[in-house]
Amino acid sequence: MRKDLEIILNSTHDGMIAVDKNGIITLFNKEAERLIKIKAEEALGKHVVGIVPNTKLPYILKTGEYQLNRHQTLIGVEIITNRIPVEDENGEIIGAVAVFRDISDIVNCATEITGLKEMKSMLTAIFNSTQDAITVVDQNGINIMINTAYTKLTGLTEEDIIGKPATFDISEGESIQLKVLKTKDTIKNVRMKVGPHKKEVIATAAPIIVDDELRGSVGVLKDLSEVKELTEKLKVAKKIIRKLEAKYTFDDIIAQNYNMVSAIEKAKKAALLPITVLLRGESGTGKEVFAHAIHTASDRKYNQFIRVNCASLNETLLESELFGYEEGAFTGAKKGGKKGLFEEAQAGTIFLDEIGDISLNTQVKLLRVIQEKEVVRVGGVKPININVRIIAATNMDLEKAILEGRFREDLYYRLSVMPIMIPPLRLRKDEIYVLSINCIDKLNRDYGRNVQDISDEAIDIMKEHDWPGNVRELENVIGRALINMKVQEKIILPRHISIIDQFRHVESSKSNQKYEDMLSNNIKLDENIRPLSDITKEIEKKYIIKVLKQNKNNKTKTANDLKISIRNLYYKMEKYNIQEN
Repeated sequence: MRKDLEIILNSTHDGMIAVDKNGIITLFNKEAERLIKIKAEEALGKHVVGIVPNTKLPYILKTGEYQLNRHQTLIGVEIITNRIPVEDENGEIIGAVAVFRDISDIVNCATEITGLKEMKSMLTAIFNSTQDAITVVDQNGINIMINTAYTKLTGLTEEDIIGKPATFDISEGESIQLKVLKTKDTIKNVRMKVGPHKKEVIATAAPIIVDDELRGSVGVLKDLSEVKELTEKLKVAKKIIRKLEAKYTFDDIIAQNYNMVSAIEKAKKAALLPITVLLRGESGTGKEVFAHAIHTASDRKYNQFIRVNCASLNETLLESELFGYEEGAFTGAKKGGKKGLFEEAQAGTIFLDEIGDISLNTQVKLLRVIQEKEVVRVGGVKPININVRIIAATNMDLEKAILEGRFREDLYYRLSVMPIMIPPLRLRKDEIYVLSINCIDKLNRDYGRNVQDISDEAIDIMKEHDWPGNVRELENVIGRALINMKVQEKIILPRHISIIDQFRHVESSKSNQKYEDMLSNNIKLDENIRPLSDITKEIEKKYIIKVLKQNKNNKTKTANDLKISIRNLYYKMEKYNIQEN
């Protein structure tokens, strides 16, 4: 009988330990051996405290308390234990028993289950947060999962679709998920219509394979109407980008000369106000750059900037371009008519370059636009309200044109709310070096060169020229200089810009006349003909000394009288070794 009991106790998955009333171990089965890692023969007859770490059996012997389903760590093993006292027929405690079980696997399993639940929650959140509509069918083609985007796209709820066949949601076309289940291959970019509202979609489906066994298919639907809408928006964006031609800011304008700095300050103030601006200056001074900068510094910078060269279009074409036309307004008029550039520039800026060249008839219509803030299309009668800033530019003497009857005086005053004079390069020669460096940097990128500087001697030669073509001419000269240079040359020298001599016959500027007068009054020709550059330097030096003396060495007044910066005056005094008198 005892042998049978021993077999039973050793075959159980529970560890068992029994002690007598003195705490001496009387029973220690095989599972107890495994968990406590001590053989029974070593444990039997020993006090339990010396064998089992943290044992509570002495406490049970003392109190007679029952302890059931207590969690405990035993030598790195998680266990659940029951401890009960053993009593005789008189109720006297004669021993105690502990029955315990290893629950490490159960704990690990519970942890894994918890992790799986967390993973499932995360995947569900991702599944429902994606903007693509997703549907999942099992190996029999029955819908088992859909996400929120699918409901939004098709108008079908989980109750409508779960448990239904894969064909249930298709309005037009074949189920690609059923094809996937047959072929086990991915099918991409199939157009079909789904849901009661027949939403047009592009569908892709792929098989779900688990352990080389087909378990179902997942389909992803993209709303084709959204694709079409995005395509249209892209077309509009490209159209806007083509017309948002303003690409310069005030940072792109080089200004050290007083007159240029003053022009920029006026332009910055004008940019902040919804007023018409008139840019005046010779050809090549940078009027268009100013127009771009005013637009990009204004609150209209995110709207269109449209440039119109008024001199390049005849009267009829200019009016139809500016104001638009109605269907049938003239032979060849587009069906449905056409918007004019004023309408296209709504909430933006229109830059009317060469404004002085428009006809008197067009001037009348432009005046109406400025005064009434509305346009009437060619061939139309209905006025169209507009909100457009006008920036005009001209190199023409508008005052003279008014006297000659070629430009309306009322339009002149409407345009001249904020006139800005952009000085010619001959009046800002102190900036030739920095302008040249800027040109070099730009042309290095265009030509793939690495020119680093321009010599003082080259600058001196360039300062002797009056630049009738202004900054545009300077850019051409620097460009030709780079072309004339050898690849290994890094600095522009006088020999590279000898081509500048071809401009010296120009007599349009007052500066040329000044030098001519001074030469005729002060220079006596003799047999020793000298270079013109030597003569002009000599005259420049004498003239600076004369003005300094007249101003009693007041350099600020002298610089102002000479229309140069104080910095440039010091440069010239050092260059010519001019001492204060």
